[in-house]
Amino acid sequence: MAATPRHYAAALLLLLAAPLASGAGPDGAGDRSAATRQQPLRDEAERSTHSIVVGGRTLSYVAEAGVQVVNGRDPLDEPPAGADGPDASGSPAAQATLSYVAYFLGADADPHRPITFLFNGGPGSATIWLHLGSFGPKRVVTQDAVPTPPAQYRLVDNAYTLLPDSDLVFVDAPGTGFGLLRGEDREHAFFGVDPDARAFATFIVDFLSRHDRWNSPKYLFGESYGTVRAAVLANLLQSEYGVDLNGVMMLGQTLSYEVYSDWPQYNPGSNLTYALGLPTFAATAWYHHRLPAAPARLEPLLAEVEDFALGEYLTALAAGSRLAPERRAAIVARLHAYTGLAPDFIERANLRIASDVFEKHVLGELRTTGRVDARFAGPAIDALSRAAEYDPLAAAITSAYVSVFNDYVRAELHFGAGRSYKSGIDVERSWNFEHQPPGATFRVPQTLNAMPDLAAAMKKNPTLRVQVHGGYYDLATPYFQAVYEQRQLPVPPAIAANVEIRLYASGHMIYVHEPALGELAANVRDFIRRTHGGAAGR
Repeated sequence: MAATPRHYAAALLLLLAAPLASGAGPDGAGDRSAATRQQPLRDEAERSTHSIVVGGRTLSYVAEAGVQVVNGRDPLDEPPAGADGPDASGSPAAQATLSYVAYFLGADADPHRPITFLFNGGPGSATIWLHLGSFGPKRVVTQDAVPTPPAQYRLVDNAYTLLPDSDLVFVDAPGTGFGLLRGEDREHAFFGVDPDARAFATFIVDFLSRHDRWNSPKYLFGESYGTVRAAVLANLLQSEYGVDLNGVMMLGQTLSYEVYSDWPQYNPGSNLTYALGLPTFAATAWYHHRLPAAPARLEPLLAEVEDFALGEYLTALAAGSRLAPERRAAIVARLHAYTGLAPDFIERANLRIASDVFEKHVLGELRTTGRVDARFAGPAIDALSRAAEYDPLAAAITSAYVSVFNDYVRAELHFGAGRSYKSGIDVERSWNFEHQPPGATFRVPQTLNAMPDLAAAMKKNPTLRVQVHGGYYDLATPYFQAVYEQRQLPVPPAIAANVEIRLYASGHMIYVHEPALGELAANVRDFIRRTHGGAAGR
């Protein structure tokens, strides 16, 4: 993990990304000669046939692993003169290859089957986590809430794959996976909210053409920053490419960075962050038996904490320095009851506890909870530090995912020989978080918020359905943030009814807890079955 306490949002980037090979950059410069780096990028793919048993039924399928070229341009810049040629300045036009693995049920692809495009987030994360953890035909086996021992790891047929209900395309972000970047100013062309979405839109449109899937029911499934990408992408596909989606699925949603859980101390006055994170603090403390008077069941507790968070707690925070001493004491007592943190600690934190501070201190100074999944815990690196220095969930499972995928893609999918696979790249410092929302004539100078994009897509396509998935133990993108964002979505009530929220006793990567994976798969299968016929299928 490259994440540090100071740059913990890179933990969404490096959600669980292993470090790059020494010297390797986003264009693969670490393992290719200068002459090779000047060669034009090209599409490449390998197809192979496989079968698995799901629910007692043998399913035959075709896998396609490869890379597909997309041409980069900033939506506010002039487009390049040609795909492979120079732009107006005479410099080579920016290009990328996005790497992917697609699965098609049966020997001959059905052009009318549903097709789902899935991606992780970061920004800067490849999609091995969703691929091998959730819905692909193969699943890596990891331990639950404890570290997974080193190799050999197990790859098994995935009983929870979505393949019976939808063909699947797992897409890696620009610069990750087997993807390469080329051309002048290539980071500017791909590393940002809008150019990243445009790269994915280009990929999807080209993929639909190459595989004759234009009349298939179409879905997006994004995790973490991938939920921002999904929201922007849904509107972009519809507005500029004429592609209406049947459904958008969000896992670990965070559309508004104004209420995002990282660095709230640098945004004083924005107290919603603390309120929306409190139910997850309560769930974590309940799970680890840190509450002074814990109820037998979690859900009633969370309902109580949610009411307190947006009621008395948020009102008290809004009062700031004018909060009366007696009210302050009452709030401290409630926070102690809901978090297990000592009253004097809560006082010293000025009633405002950041996620990374909570992770470090809820179990005492010697142990740290997971950020991405608070059920995990591990020894603190520094007992005296203010905040957590690493994520025990990442330490517990990263090697299993990275190792198994590198073996699987080469041995079974026959792609990637002689290439480096980048599970993640550090783009946090260079990522352009400015965004031009629907209706704006320029990139607005405010904190990133993709809610207008999702709302615009839903208004233009009133049959578009949205399914949001959240884990109670997710400290990276707290579930109550997603609930709040959906409540604030600027759409009429009839369209707001097209959103459904499903919550699980797991963390950000819901699928690492197998019982939750079973629930998640059942919910997604049901969603696709209910929506794949458009308005007629509702």
